[in-house]
This record gives sequence, structure tokens and C-alpha cells, in this order.
Amino acid sequence: MLPVRVTAETTGVKARDVKGILPVMIIMVIVFLLLLFWENELSEDAIQVSTLEHLHVDYPHSDIPVRYCNYMIIHRAIRERDRTCKKQHVFIHERPRKINNICVSPKRVACRNHSDILCFQSETMFQMTVCQLTEGTTYPACRYHISPMEGFVLVLCDELGPVKFLGYVE
Repeated sequence: MLPVRVTAETTGVKARDVKGILPVMIIMVIVFLLLLFWENELSEDAIQVSTLEHLHVDYPHSDIPVRYCNYMIIHRAIRERDRTCKKQHVFIHERPRKINNICVSPKRVACRNHSDILCFQSETMFQMTVCQLTEGTTYPACRYHISPMEGFVLVLCDELGPVKFLGYVE
């Protein structure tokens, strides 16, 4: 038998071919990073425009045995617009439907700092948790003291329901 000599042609990527792809890859990475940065900016703005329900309603009451306020404020990204810690924040432990009914309450009072606008006060007392800042100035390094309480809720309403939590009356 005669020996057969086989030659295989090698195919593959040569170094000069990679040089042409490199600028495209760099542009793709830059675009990816820009999109990632833009997405984070959008989500930060969305946090600032949160609803009353997201910011203040915790129903049913979350089962967090230790450091309730610290956990809830970090979990819901609650802070001032300048990224400082809120001095005080209130969580209402009542059904959203019952909070919406405050807007049809006959109990109307003058809003603080807005004498010409009427606010609505709940007719019944609600269970709440008041979180009082004890340490820290810049979010998320905020620490809070928890105070369970019961009180009447004050809200600002529009034609769709409550739009802003204004405070409470003990």
C-alpha cells in the first residue's frame, strides 16, 4: 500500500482580522455602559415620584422583628431629594381602600402651610409606625427609632384619591 499524504488547509482568524473588529467591540462596550448608566438614572428618578401607597402604606404590617424602620426605609428607598435622611417618616398599617376613603370624609381641615387648600382627616384612628431619625445624615446611612402609635391621618386629595400624606393627629 502506498502512503497517502493528506494536507489540510487551516482556516481560522488571523491577527489582522481581529484588528478590524476591535473598534466595533469598543463602541459596543461604550454603548452598553451608556445604556446602563441611563437606566440607573431613570430608576433613581422613579423613586422620587413614588406614590403615597408605596411611601406610607405597609398593609398588612410587615413581619420584621428587629429594626423595622431601618429596613423599610432602605427597602423602599425613602429619602429627601438631596439624598439626605428624612427626619421623620410614617408608615400606615391599614388597607389602601380605607385610606382612599379619607378623601370622602366630611372632616376637612386647613392644610398646614397651605391655608387656602383643604386637607382631609380620617374619621377613625389608624395604626401607624413613626420612624424618628436618631443618627446619620446621608442616605442610606440613616438609623431610626420606632414608635408604634394610633392616630388620625391627614392627606391631600385630588379627584382620584389621596396624593400626599401630610401628617397625623394623635
